[in-house]
Amino acid sequence: MRSALVLFASASAATAKVMDSLAAVPKGWSEVRQASPDDAVTLRVGLPQEHAAALEQAVLEISTPGHPNYGMHMSRDQVRSYTAPKEESVSSVVNWLVQSGIKPSVNNDWITFNTDVKTANDLLDANFAWYQFDQGGNPKLRTLSYSVPDELSASIDLIQPTTRFGQLGAKRSTIFEMQVLEPAEEDAVKANVAVAAADCNPSQITPACIKSLYNIQYTASPEGNLVAFSSYLEEYARYSDLQTFERNYLSKATGQNFTVELVNGGLNDQTSSDDSGEANLDVQYILAASSPIPILEYSTGGRGPLVPTTDEPGPSTNEPYLEFLTYLLDQEDSALPQTISTSYGEEEQSVPEEYALRVCNLYMQLGARGVSVLFSSGDSGPGDSCIRESDQAPYFQPSFPAGCPYVTSVGATYNVEPEQAVSFSSGGFSSLHAQPAWQADAVNAYLESIGDTYSAYFNASNRGFPDVAAQGSRFVVVDKGRTALLSGTSASSPVFAGVVALLNAARKSTGEAPLGFLNPWLYNNSAAFFDITSGYGSGCSGNSAFRNGARWNATAGWDPVTGLGTPDFAKLLAAAAPGVENA
Repeated sequence: MRSALVLFASASAATAKVMDSLAAVPKGWSEVRQASPDDAVTLRVGLPQEHAAALEQAVLEISTPGHPNYGMHMSRDQVRSYTAPKEESVSSVVNWLVQSGIKPSVNNDWITFNTDVKTANDLLDANFAWYQFDQGGNPKLRTLSYSVPDELSASIDLIQPTTRFGQLGAKRSTIFEMQVLEPAEEDAVKANVAVAAADCNPSQITPACIKSLYNIQYTASPEGNLVAFSSYLEEYARYSDLQTFERNYLSKATGQNFTVELVNGGLNDQTSSDDSGEANLDVQYILAASSPIPILEYSTGGRGPLVPTTDEPGPSTNEPYLEFLTYLLDQEDSALPQTISTSYGEEEQSVPEEYALRVCNLYMQLGARGVSVLFSSGDSGPGDSCIRESDQAPYFQPSFPAGCPYVTSVGATYNVEPEQAVSFSSGGFSSLHAQPAWQADAVNAYLESIGDTYSAYFNASNRGFPDVAAQGSRFVVVDKGRTALLSGTSASSPVFAGVVALLNAARKSTGEAPLGFLNPWLYNNSAAFFDITSGYGSGCSGNSAFRNGARWNATAGWDPVTGLGTPDFAKLLAAAAPGVENA
Protein backbone atom coordinates (compact mmCIF):
# COMPACT_ATOMS: atom_id res chain seq x y z
CA MET A 1 0.00 0.00 0.00
CA ARG A 2 2.81 2.39 0.92
CA SER A 3 4.59 1.87 -2.38
CA ALA A 4 1.40 2.63 -4.29
CA LEU A 5 0.96 5.90 -2.40
CA VAL A 6 4.55 6.89 -3.07
CA LEU A 7 4.02 6.21 -6.76
CA PHE A 8 0.85 8.35 -6.66
CA ALA A 9 2.68 11.24 -5.03
CA SER A 10 5.65 11.02 -7.39
CA ALA A 11 3.55 10.82 -10.52
CA SER A 12 1.29 13.67 -9.47
CA ALA A 13 4.22 15.99 -8.85
CA ALA A 14 4.92 15.95 -12.57
CA THR A 15 1.28 16.61 -13.48
CA ALA A 16 0.20 19.27 -11.03
CA LYS A 17 -2.67 21.73 -11.40
CA VAL A 18 -1.97 25.35 -10.52
CA MET A 19 -4.68 26.32 -8.05
CA ASP A 20 -3.76 30.00 -7.91
CA SER A 21 -0.98 32.16 -9.24
CA LEU A 22 0.00 35.82 -9.07
CA ALA A 23 1.94 37.36 -11.95
CA ALA A 24 3.94 39.53 -9.56
CA VAL A 25 4.18 40.60 -5.93
CA PRO A 26 1.04 42.68 -5.24
CA LYS A 27 1.38 46.46 -5.32
CA GLY A 28 2.54 47.85 -2.01
CA TRP A 29 4.36 44.68 -0.98
CA SER A 30 8.00 43.63 -1.27
CA GLU A 31 9.90 40.45 -0.56
CA VAL A 32 11.97 40.69 2.60
CA ARG A 33 13.75 37.35 2.29
CA GLN A 34 13.23 33.77 1.33
CA ALA A 35 11.72 31.69 4.09
CA SER A 36 13.97 29.36 6.03
CA PRO A 37 13.29 25.68 5.33
CA ASP A 38 12.31 25.10 8.97
CA ASP A 39 9.97 28.11 9.31
CA ALA A 40 6.58 26.91 10.60
CA VAL A 41 3.42 27.30 8.54
CA THR A 42 -0.22 26.37 9.23
CA LEU A 43 -2.53 25.78 6.26
CA ARG A 44 -6.20 24.94 5.90
CA VAL A 45 -7.61 22.89 3.01
CA GLY A 46 -11.24 23.40 2.00
CA LEU A 47 -12.84 20.29 0.49
CA PRO A 48 -15.82 20.31 -1.91
CA GLN A 49 -19.12 19.61 -0.17
CA GLU A 50 -20.87 16.60 -1.69
CA HIS A 51 -24.44 17.91 -1.27
CA ALA A 52 -24.03 21.71 -1.34
CA ALA A 53 -26.81 22.26 -3.89
CA ALA A 54 -29.21 20.07 -1.94
CA LEU A 55 -28.46 22.01 1.24
CA GLU A 56 -29.20 25.30 -0.50
CA GLN A 57 -32.54 23.97 -1.69
CA ALA A 58 -33.38 22.66 1.78
CA VAL A 59 -32.52 26.01 3.38
CA LEU A 60 -34.81 27.83 0.97
CA GLU A 61 -37.64 25.44 1.78
CA ILE A 62 -37.36 25.80 5.56
CA SER A 63 -37.09 29.59 5.20
CA THR A 64 -39.96 30.25 2.76
CA PRO A 65 -43.37 30.99 4.32
CA GLY A 66 -46.06 28.63 3.08
CA HIS A 67 -43.70 25.78 2.27
CA PRO A 68 -44.52 22.53 4.12
CA ASN A 69 -40.99 22.51 5.56
CA TYR A 70 -41.10 26.12 6.79
CA GLY A 71 -39.48 26.47 10.21
CA MET A 72 -38.12 22.89 10.27
CA HIS A 73 -34.54 23.88 11.01
CA MET A 74 -31.71 21.38 11.00
CA SER A 75 -29.48 20.10 13.76
CA ARG A 76 -25.70 20.42 13.61
CA ASP A 77 -25.34 16.81 12.50
CA GLN A 78 -27.98 17.17 9.80
CA VAL A 79 -26.16 20.16 8.31
CA ARG A 80 -22.83 18.35 8.48
CA SER A 81 -24.34 15.45 6.54
CA TYR A 82 -24.99 17.88 3.66
CA THR A 83 -21.62 19.63 3.84
CA ALA A 84 -19.50 16.51 4.26
CA PRO A 85 -17.11 15.84 1.37
CA LYS A 86 -16.87 12.49 -0.35
CA GLU A 87 -14.98 9.94 1.72
CA GLU A 88 -12.53 9.38 -1.11
CA SER A 89 -11.77 13.12 -1.18
CA VAL A 90 -10.90 13.10 2.51
CA SER A 91 -8.83 9.94 2.32
CA SER A 92 -6.92 10.99 -0.80
CA VAL A 93 -6.01 14.41 0.63
CA VAL A 94 -5.12 12.93 4.03
CA ASN A 95 -2.95 10.24 2.41
CA TRP A 96 -1.24 12.88 0.29
CA LEU A 97 -0.38 14.86 3.42
CA VAL A 98 0.64 11.82 5.46
CA GLN A 99 3.15 10.83 2.75
CA SER A 100 4.98 14.07 3.52
CA GLY A 101 5.12 13.31 7.23
CA ILE A 102 2.19 15.58 8.06
CA LYS A 103 -0.45 14.79 10.70
CA PRO A 104 -3.61 16.49 9.42
CA SER A 105 -6.68 17.34 11.47
CA VAL A 106 -10.00 16.68 9.72
CA ASN A 107 -13.17 18.60 10.59
CA ASN A 108 -15.85 17.60 8.09
CA ASP A 109 -15.06 19.67 4.94
CA TRP A 110 -11.89 21.28 6.34
CA ILE A 111 -8.44 19.79 6.84
CA THR A 112 -5.91 21.78 8.87
CA PHE A 113 -2.23 20.94 9.10
CA ASN A 114 1.03 22.30 10.52
CA THR A 115 4.31 21.81 8.71
CA ASP A 116 7.54 23.57 7.78
CA VAL A 117 8.30 25.66 4.70
CA LYS A 118 10.45 23.02 3.02
CA THR A 119 7.65 20.49 3.21
CA ALA A 120 5.01 23.03 2.11
CA ASN A 121 7.14 24.10 -0.87
CA ASP A 122 7.66 20.51 -1.97
CA LEU A 123 4.03 19.59 -1.39
CA LEU A 124 2.50 22.57 -3.23
CA ASP A 125 5.25 23.32 -5.78
CA ALA A 126 5.39 26.66 -3.99
CA ASN A 127 8.08 29.14 -3.03
CA PHE A 128 7.19 30.58 0.35
CA ALA A 129 8.93 33.83 1.30
CA TRP A 130 8.52 36.61 3.81
CA TYR A 131 6.80 39.70 2.40
CA GLN A 132 6.48 43.14 3.96
CA PHE A 133 3.80 45.71 3.32
CA ASP A 134 5.41 49.05 2.47
CA GLN A 135 3.45 50.97 5.11
CA GLY A 136 4.52 48.72 7.97
CA GLY A 137 3.15 45.84 9.97
CA ASN A 138 4.53 42.37 10.49
CA PRO A 139 6.00 40.37 7.57
CA LYS A 140 3.76 37.66 6.11
CA LEU A 141 4.71 34.19 4.92
CA ARG A 142 3.24 33.81 1.43
CA THR A 143 3.84 32.25 -1.99
CA LEU A 144 3.06 33.66 -5.43
CA SER A 145 1.58 30.36 -6.63
CA TYR A 146 0.68 26.90 -5.45
CA SER A 147 -0.33 23.66 -7.11
CA VAL A 148 -1.79 20.30 -6.17
CA PRO A 149 -1.54 16.97 -7.99
CA ASP A 150 -3.98 16.65 -10.89
CA GLU A 151 -5.49 13.62 -9.21
CA LEU A 152 -6.40 15.77 -6.19
CA SER A 153 -7.59 18.92 -7.92
CA ALA A 154 -11.25 17.83 -7.86
CA SER A 155 -10.92 17.10 -4.12
CA ILE A 156 -9.65 20.54 -3.10
CA ASP A 157 -11.46 23.89 -3.34
CA LEU A 158 -8.78 26.08 -1.81
CA ILE A 159 -5.78 26.16 0.52
CA GLN A 160 -5.45 29.13 2.88
CA PRO A 161 -3.31 31.20 3.41
CA THR A 162 -1.04 30.91 0.39
CA THR A 163 -1.25 33.52 -2.36
CA ARG A 164 -3.45 35.94 -0.41
CA PHE A 165 -1.56 38.93 0.91
CA GLY A 166 -2.96 40.55 4.05
CA GLN A 167 -1.53 42.51 6.93
CA LEU A 168 -2.65 43.60 10.38
CA GLY A 169 -3.96 47.13 10.46
CA ALA A 170 -6.46 49.55 11.89
CA LYS A 171 -10.06 48.49 12.29
CA ARG A 172 -12.54 48.71 9.44
CA SER A 173 -15.93 48.71 11.10
CA THR A 174 -18.82 50.47 9.45
CA ILE A 175 -18.81 53.45 11.80
CA PHE A 176 -19.06 56.48 9.55
CA GLU A 177 -18.45 59.13 12.20
CA MET A 178 -17.86 59.45 15.94
CA GLN A 179 -18.22 62.74 17.83
CA VAL A 180 -17.26 62.88 21.52
CA LEU A 181 -19.49 65.30 23.41
CA GLU A 182 -18.25 68.00 25.74
CA PRO A 183 -19.63 67.87 29.32
CA ALA A 184 -22.20 70.61 28.67
CA GLU A 185 -23.42 68.85 25.52
CA GLU A 186 -23.68 65.57 27.42
CA ASP A 187 -25.76 67.23 30.15
CA ALA A 188 -28.10 68.63 27.48
CA VAL A 189 -28.63 65.15 26.03
CA LYS A 190 -29.46 63.73 29.47
CA ALA A 191 -31.89 66.57 30.13
CA ASN A 192 -33.62 66.01 26.82
CA VAL A 193 -34.05 62.30 27.58
CA ALA A 194 -35.64 63.15 30.92
CA VAL A 195 -38.03 65.76 29.54
CA ALA A 196 -39.16 64.16 26.27
CA ALA A 197 -38.32 60.50 26.44
CA ALA A 198 -40.83 59.43 23.80
CA ASP A 199 -39.90 62.07 21.25
CA CYS A 200 -37.25 61.62 18.59
CA ASN A 201 -34.71 64.37 18.19
CA PRO A 202 -32.80 63.56 14.98
CA SER A 203 -29.72 65.33 16.34
CA GLN A 204 -29.37 62.68 19.06
CA ILE A 205 -30.92 59.23 18.74
CA THR A 206 -31.64 57.49 22.07
CA PRO A 207 -33.20 54.15 23.09
CA ALA A 208 -36.54 55.87 23.76
CA CYS A 209 -36.49 57.30 20.25
CA ILE A 210 -35.86 53.88 18.67
CA LYS A 211 -38.78 52.31 20.51
CA SER A 212 -41.11 55.19 19.75
CA LEU A 213 -40.16 55.50 16.09
CA TYR A 214 -40.55 51.79 15.34
CA ASN A 215 -43.58 51.18 17.58
CA ILE A 216 -41.83 48.70 19.89
CA GLN A 217 -43.88 48.05 23.03
CA TYR A 218 -43.44 44.28 23.38
CA THR A 219 -41.42 42.97 26.32
CA ALA A 220 -39.97 39.51 25.75
CA SER A 221 -39.17 36.84 28.27
CA PRO A 222 -35.44 36.35 28.76
CA GLU A 223 -35.87 32.60 29.24
CA GLY A 224 -34.48 30.51 26.39
CA ASN A 225 -33.70 33.52 24.20
CA LEU A 226 -30.31 34.88 23.15
CA VAL A 227 -29.11 37.63 20.81
CA ALA A 228 -25.42 37.99 19.92
CA PHE A 229 -23.01 40.33 18.20
CA SER A 230 -19.57 39.78 16.69
CA SER A 231 -16.51 41.75 17.77
CA TYR A 232 -13.30 41.67 15.74
CA LEU A 233 -9.98 43.49 15.46
CA GLU A 234 -9.37 43.81 19.19
CA GLU A 235 -12.59 45.73 19.97
CA TYR A 236 -14.23 44.88 23.29
CA ALA A 237 -17.54 46.05 24.71
CA ARG A 238 -17.16 47.47 28.22
CA TYR A 239 -19.25 46.46 31.22
CA SER A 240 -18.81 49.85 32.91
CA ASP A 241 -19.92 51.75 29.81
CA LEU A 242 -23.06 49.62 29.54
CA GLN A 243 -23.88 50.34 33.19
CA THR A 244 -23.50 54.08 32.59
CA PHE A 245 -25.58 53.87 29.42
CA GLU A 246 -28.37 52.10 31.30
CA ARG A 247 -28.27 54.60 34.15
CA ASN A 248 -28.39 57.64 31.87
CA TYR A 249 -30.47 56.51 28.88
CA LEU A 250 -32.21 53.16 29.54
CA SER A 251 -33.18 52.95 33.20
CA LYS A 252 -35.61 50.07 32.65
CA ALA A 253 -32.65 47.85 31.74
CA THR A 254 -30.54 48.80 34.75
CA GLY A 255 -28.56 45.80 35.95
CA GLN A 256 -28.62 43.84 32.71
CA ASN A 257 -25.14 42.85 31.54
CA PHE A 258 -23.74 40.83 28.62
CA THR A 259 -21.61 37.70 28.48
CA VAL A 260 -18.50 37.14 26.36
CA GLU A 261 -17.36 34.06 24.46
CA LEU A 262 -13.75 33.99 23.20
CA VAL A 263 -13.00 32.64 19.71
CA ASN A 264 -9.68 31.95 17.97
CA GLY A 265 -7.54 33.70 20.56
CA GLY A 266 -9.95 36.58 21.11
CA LEU A 267 -9.80 38.52 24.38
CA ASN A 268 -12.06 40.45 26.73
CA ASP A 269 -9.77 43.32 27.69
CA GLN A 270 -11.84 45.73 29.75
CA THR A 271 -8.93 48.18 30.07
CA SER A 272 -7.74 48.15 26.45
CA SER A 273 -6.52 51.46 25.04
CA ASP A 274 -7.74 50.44 21.58
CA ASP A 275 -11.03 51.55 20.02
CA SER A 276 -14.18 50.25 21.70
CA GLY A 277 -16.83 52.46 20.10
CA GLU A 278 -18.05 49.76 17.70
CA ALA A 279 -18.51 47.07 20.33
CA ASN A 280 -20.16 49.49 22.78
CA LEU A 281 -22.53 50.70 20.07
CA ASP A 282 -23.50 47.11 19.28
CA VAL A 283 -24.29 46.02 22.81
CA GLN A 284 -26.00 49.27 23.84
CA TYR A 285 -28.43 49.38 20.91
CA ILE A 286 -29.19 45.68 20.83
CA LEU A 287 -30.12 46.23 24.47
CA ALA A 288 -32.10 49.35 23.59
CA ALA A 289 -34.37 47.41 21.25
CA SER A 290 -34.52 43.95 22.84
CA SER A 291 -34.05 44.18 26.62
CA PRO A 292 -34.40 41.97 28.68
CA ILE A 293 -33.26 39.30 26.17
CA PRO A 294 -29.75 38.09 27.17
CA ILE A 295 -26.88 39.41 25.01
CA LEU A 296 -23.69 37.57 24.06
CA GLU A 297 -20.53 39.07 22.58
CA TYR A 298 -18.30 36.83 20.44
CA SER A 299 -14.77 38.23 20.63
CA THR A 300 -12.76 36.78 17.75
CA GLY A 301 -9.01 37.09 17.29
CA GLY A 302 -7.06 36.91 14.01
CA ARG A 303 -7.66 38.59 10.67
CA GLY A 304 -8.72 37.27 7.30
CA PRO A 305 -6.97 37.51 3.91
CA LEU A 306 -6.96 40.67 1.80
CA VAL A 307 -6.72 41.20 -1.93
CA PRO A 308 -5.27 44.75 -2.07
CA THR A 309 -7.49 47.26 -3.90
CA THR A 310 -7.44 51.00 -4.48
CA ASP A 311 -9.58 51.67 -1.39
CA GLU A 312 -8.13 48.89 0.76
CA PRO A 313 -4.46 48.64 -0.25
CA GLY A 314 -3.47 47.36 3.19
CA PRO A 315 -2.60 46.82 5.88
CA SER A 316 -5.31 44.18 5.98
CA THR A 317 -8.49 45.04 7.82
CA ASN A 318 -10.52 42.04 6.67
CA GLU A 319 -12.20 40.12 9.47
CA PRO A 320 -11.58 36.45 10.30
CA TYR A 321 -15.00 35.18 9.29
CA LEU A 322 -13.83 31.65 8.53
CA GLU A 323 -12.40 31.15 12.02
CA PHE A 324 -15.51 32.54 13.70
CA LEU A 325 -18.01 30.67 11.56
CA THR A 326 -16.33 27.27 11.74
CA TYR A 327 -16.22 27.71 15.53
CA LEU A 328 -19.88 28.70 15.70
CA LEU A 329 -21.05 25.86 13.49
CA ASP A 330 -19.22 23.38 15.71
CA GLN A 331 -21.32 24.41 18.72
CA GLU A 332 -24.18 22.35 20.11
CA ASP A 333 -27.60 23.38 18.82
CA SER A 334 -28.65 24.63 22.26
CA ALA A 335 -25.62 26.96 22.46
CA LEU A 336 -26.47 28.98 19.35
CA PRO A 337 -28.14 32.39 19.58
CA GLN A 338 -31.32 32.94 17.57
CA THR A 339 -30.00 36.26 16.20
CA ILE A 340 -26.51 37.61 15.41
CA SER A 341 -25.53 41.13 14.36
CA THR A 342 -22.21 42.10 12.77
CA SER A 343 -21.16 45.67 12.05
CA TYR A 344 -18.04 45.00 10.00
CA GLY A 345 -17.47 44.74 6.27
CA GLU A 346 -15.32 45.62 3.30
CA GLU A 347 -15.34 45.77 -0.48
CA GLU A 348 -16.49 42.54 -2.06
CA GLN A 349 -13.66 42.71 -4.60
CA SER A 350 -11.03 42.98 -1.83
CA VAL A 351 -11.90 39.45 -0.66
CA PRO A 352 -10.68 36.37 -2.58
CA GLU A 353 -13.65 34.98 -4.51
CA GLU A 354 -13.29 31.42 -3.23
CA TYR A 355 -13.03 32.82 0.32
CA ALA A 356 -16.13 34.99 -0.11
CA LEU A 357 -18.18 32.11 -1.51
CA ARG A 358 -17.07 29.77 1.26
CA VAL A 359 -17.99 32.32 3.93
CA CYS A 360 -21.42 32.85 2.36
CA ASN A 361 -21.94 29.08 2.42
CA LEU A 362 -21.17 29.10 6.15
CA TYR A 363 -23.78 31.80 6.77
CA MET A 364 -26.25 29.64 4.86
CA GLN A 365 -25.45 26.81 7.28
CA LEU A 366 -26.27 29.07 10.22
CA GLY A 367 -29.61 29.88 8.60
CA ALA A 368 -30.26 26.17 8.22
CA ARG A 369 -29.84 25.84 11.98
CA GLY A 370 -32.34 28.59 12.75
CA VAL A 371 -30.01 31.55 13.25
CA SER A 372 -30.91 34.98 11.83
CA VAL A 373 -27.74 36.76 10.63
CA LEU A 374 -27.68 40.54 10.12
CA PHE A 375 -24.91 42.73 8.68
CA SER A 376 -24.35 46.43 8.23
CA SER A 377 -24.51 47.28 4.53
CA GLY A 378 -21.53 49.67 4.64
CA ASP A 379 -20.93 53.41 4.66
CA SER A 380 -19.90 54.43 1.14
CA GLY A 381 -23.11 54.61 -0.91
CA PRO A 382 -22.44 53.02 -4.33
CA GLY A 383 -18.71 52.99 -3.53
CA ASP A 384 -15.63 55.06 -2.71
CA SER A 385 -13.18 55.12 -5.63
CA CYS A 386 -15.61 53.08 -7.77
CA ILE A 387 -12.78 51.34 -9.63
CA ARG A 388 -12.90 47.69 -10.68
CA GLU A 389 -9.46 46.32 -9.83
CA SER A 390 -9.41 43.68 -12.58
CA ASP A 391 -9.32 46.27 -15.38
CA GLN A 392 -9.33 49.67 -13.61
CA ALA A 393 -12.70 50.49 -15.21
CA PRO A 394 -15.29 52.62 -13.38
CA TYR A 395 -17.62 50.31 -11.49
CA PHE A 396 -19.71 50.37 -8.32
CA GLN A 397 -18.33 48.59 -5.26
CA PRO A 398 -20.63 46.11 -3.51
CA SER A 399 -19.93 45.18 0.11
CA PHE A 400 -18.86 41.88 1.68
CA PRO A 401 -20.47 40.02 3.40
CA ALA A 402 -23.53 42.27 2.96
CA GLY A 403 -23.83 41.07 -0.65
CA CYS A 404 -24.14 37.44 0.46
CA PRO A 405 -27.78 36.40 -0.04
CA TYR A 406 -27.79 34.40 3.21
CA VAL A 407 -27.32 37.42 5.45
CA THR A 408 -29.81 40.23 6.01
CA SER A 409 -28.13 43.47 4.99
CA VAL A 410 -29.15 46.60 6.91
CA GLY A 411 -28.89 50.12 5.45
CA ALA A 412 -29.30 53.41 7.30
CA THR A 413 -31.74 56.31 7.62
CA TYR A 414 -31.87 59.65 9.45
CA ASN A 415 -34.49 62.25 10.35
CA VAL A 416 -37.95 61.30 11.58
CA GLU A 417 -40.62 63.37 9.86
CA PRO A 418 -40.12 61.97 7.33
CA GLU A 419 -37.47 59.31 7.89
CA GLN A 420 -35.02 59.51 4.96
CA ALA A 421 -32.14 57.55 3.48
CA VAL A 422 -28.83 58.84 4.83
CA SER A 423 -26.13 59.69 2.30
CA PHE A 424 -23.51 57.22 3.54
CA SER A 425 -25.80 54.14 3.42
CA SER A 426 -24.21 51.52 1.14
CA GLY A 427 -26.10 49.40 -1.32
CA GLY A 428 -26.08 48.05 -4.82
CA PHE A 429 -25.65 44.69 -6.48
CA SER A 430 -23.22 41.88 -5.75
CA SER A 431 -20.61 40.92 -8.32
CA LEU A 432 -20.54 37.31 -7.08
CA HIS A 433 -24.08 36.21 -6.24
CA ALA A 434 -27.02 35.82 -8.62
CA GLN A 435 -30.35 37.43 -7.78
CA PRO A 436 -32.34 35.12 -5.47
CA ALA A 437 -35.92 34.31 -6.44
CA TRP A 438 -37.27 35.69 -3.15
CA GLN A 439 -36.26 39.25 -4.04
CA ALA A 440 -36.88 39.16 -7.78
CA ASP A 441 -40.23 40.99 -7.81
CA ALA A 442 -39.11 43.76 -5.47
CA VAL A 443 -35.70 44.35 -7.06
CA ASN A 444 -36.87 44.06 -10.65
CA ALA A 445 -39.55 46.68 -10.03
CA TYR A 446 -36.81 49.06 -8.94
CA LEU A 447 -34.63 48.20 -11.94
CA GLU A 448 -37.52 48.90 -14.29
CA SER A 449 -38.03 52.28 -12.67
CA ILE A 450 -34.44 53.43 -13.30
CA GLY A 451 -34.10 52.09 -16.84
CA ASP A 452 -30.51 52.21 -18.09
CA THR A 453 -29.26 54.53 -15.36
CA TYR A 454 -25.78 53.39 -14.27
CA SER A 455 -26.32 50.08 -16.10
CA ALA A 456 -22.63 49.88 -17.12
CA TYR A 457 -21.52 50.02 -13.49
CA PHE A 458 -23.31 47.09 -11.86
CA ASN A 459 -24.69 43.64 -12.64
CA ALA A 460 -28.48 44.02 -12.65
CA SER A 461 -28.99 40.24 -12.68
CA ASN A 462 -27.28 39.80 -9.29
CA ARG A 463 -28.32 40.00 -5.65
CA GLY A 464 -29.45 43.47 -4.57
CA PHE A 465 -28.77 44.87 -1.12
CA PRO A 466 -29.55 46.11 1.52
CA ASP A 467 -32.67 44.20 2.47
CA VAL A 468 -33.92 46.55 5.20
CA ALA A 469 -32.87 49.70 7.07
CA ALA A 470 -32.98 51.45 10.43
CA GLN A 471 -31.81 54.72 11.93
CA GLY A 472 -28.03 55.14 11.61
CA SER A 473 -27.10 58.74 12.40
CA ARG A 474 -26.00 60.42 15.64
CA PHE A 475 -26.65 57.63 18.15
CA VAL A 476 -25.98 58.49 21.79
CA VAL A 477 -23.35 55.99 22.99
CA VAL A 478 -21.21 55.74 26.13
CA ASP A 479 -17.61 54.85 25.28
CA LYS A 480 -14.75 54.79 27.80
CA GLY A 481 -16.86 56.81 30.20
CA ARG A 482 -17.60 59.55 27.65
CA THR A 483 -20.83 60.22 25.83
CA ALA A 484 -20.42 60.31 22.07
CA LEU A 485 -22.59 60.51 18.96
CA LEU A 486 -21.89 57.69 16.50
CA SER A 487 -23.14 57.39 12.93
CA GLY A 488 -23.01 54.55 10.43
CA THR A 489 -24.77 51.39 9.37
CA SER A 490 -22.91 50.04 12.41
CA ALA A 491 -25.81 51.54 14.38
CA SER A 492 -28.53 50.24 12.06
CA SER A 493 -27.64 46.55 12.24
CA PRO A 494 -27.81 46.15 16.05
CA VAL A 495 -31.13 48.02 16.14
CA PHE A 496 -32.66 45.73 13.54
CA ALA A 497 -31.10 42.70 15.24
CA GLY A 498 -32.84 43.75 18.45
CA VAL A 499 -36.13 43.86 16.55
CA VAL A 500 -35.54 40.37 15.16
CA ALA A 501 -34.59 39.08 18.61
CA LEU A 502 -37.97 40.26 19.90
CA LEU A 503 -39.76 38.55 17.01
CA ASN A 504 -37.92 35.29 17.67
CA ALA A 505 -38.79 35.51 21.35
CA ALA A 506 -42.44 36.14 20.52
CA ARG A 507 -42.48 33.09 18.27
CA LYS A 508 -40.92 31.01 21.03
CA SER A 509 -43.67 32.11 23.41
CA THR A 510 -46.23 30.52 21.08
CA GLY A 511 -44.24 27.34 20.51
CA GLU A 512 -43.02 28.34 17.05
CA ALA A 513 -39.50 27.93 15.68
CA PRO A 514 -37.25 31.00 15.30
CA LEU A 515 -37.29 32.81 11.97
CA GLY A 516 -33.82 31.58 11.00
CA PHE A 517 -32.71 32.75 7.56
CA LEU A 518 -34.80 35.89 7.36
CA ASN A 519 -34.83 37.16 3.81
CA PRO A 520 -37.62 35.12 2.17
CA TRP A 521 -39.87 35.97 5.14
CA LEU A 522 -38.97 39.67 5.01
CA TYR A 523 -39.74 40.03 1.29
CA ASN A 524 -42.97 38.07 1.83
CA ASN A 525 -43.99 40.67 4.44
CA SER A 526 -42.86 43.88 2.77
CA ALA A 527 -46.05 45.66 3.92
CA ALA A 528 -44.74 45.47 7.50
CA PHE A 529 -42.12 48.15 6.81
CA PHE A 530 -42.16 51.91 6.70
CA ASP A 531 -41.28 52.60 3.07
CA ILE A 532 -38.52 55.20 2.79
CA THR A 533 -39.07 57.31 -0.32
CA SER A 534 -36.72 60.26 0.09
CA GLY A 535 -32.99 60.72 0.50
CA TYR A 536 -30.16 58.90 -1.24
CA GLY A 537 -26.87 57.07 -0.81
CA SER A 538 -23.99 58.84 -2.52
CA GLY A 539 -20.41 57.96 -3.46
CA CYS A 540 -17.83 57.70 -6.27
CA SER A 541 -17.00 61.40 -5.83
CA GLY A 542 -13.32 60.93 -6.61
CA ASN A 543 -13.89 59.16 -9.92
CA SER A 544 -13.86 61.34 -13.05
CA ALA A 545 -16.34 58.97 -14.72
CA PHE A 546 -18.96 60.40 -12.35
CA ARG A 547 -18.82 64.16 -12.73
CA ASN A 548 -20.85 64.89 -9.61
CA GLY A 549 -20.44 61.52 -7.95
CA ALA A 550 -23.08 58.79 -8.12
CA ARG A 551 -26.14 58.14 -6.01
CA TRP A 552 -28.83 55.57 -5.41
CA ASN A 553 -32.16 57.23 -4.61
CA ALA A 554 -34.65 55.99 -2.06
CA THR A 555 -37.91 55.27 -3.87
CA ALA A 556 -41.28 53.61 -3.35
CA GLY A 557 -40.74 49.90 -2.75
CA TRP A 558 -37.32 48.28 -2.50
CA ASP A 559 -34.28 50.40 -3.30
CA PRO A 560 -30.48 49.87 -2.93
CA VAL A 561 -30.21 52.38 -0.07
CA THR A 562 -32.90 51.35 2.43
CA GLY A 563 -34.09 48.01 1.04
CA LEU A 564 -37.72 47.32 1.95
CA GLY A 565 -37.66 50.12 4.54
CA THR A 566 -37.56 50.43 8.33
CA PRO A 567 -39.43 48.18 10.78
CA ASP A 568 -43.04 48.73 11.80
CA PHE A 569 -42.77 46.41 14.78
CA ALA A 570 -46.50 45.98 15.39
CA LYS A 571 -46.99 44.67 11.84
CA LEU A 572 -43.87 42.51 11.94
CA LEU A 573 -45.02 41.00 15.24
CA ALA A 574 -48.47 40.24 13.81
CA ALA A 575 -46.85 38.47 10.87
CA ALA A 576 -44.25 36.57 12.92
CA ALA A 577 -46.35 35.62 15.95
CA PRO A 578 -50.08 36.12 15.34
CA GLY A 579 -51.98 36.71 18.56
CA VAL A 580 -49.02 38.02 20.55
CA GLU A 581 -49.77 41.54 21.73
CA ASN A 582 -47.36 44.41 21.22
CA ALA A 583 -47.33 45.26 24.91
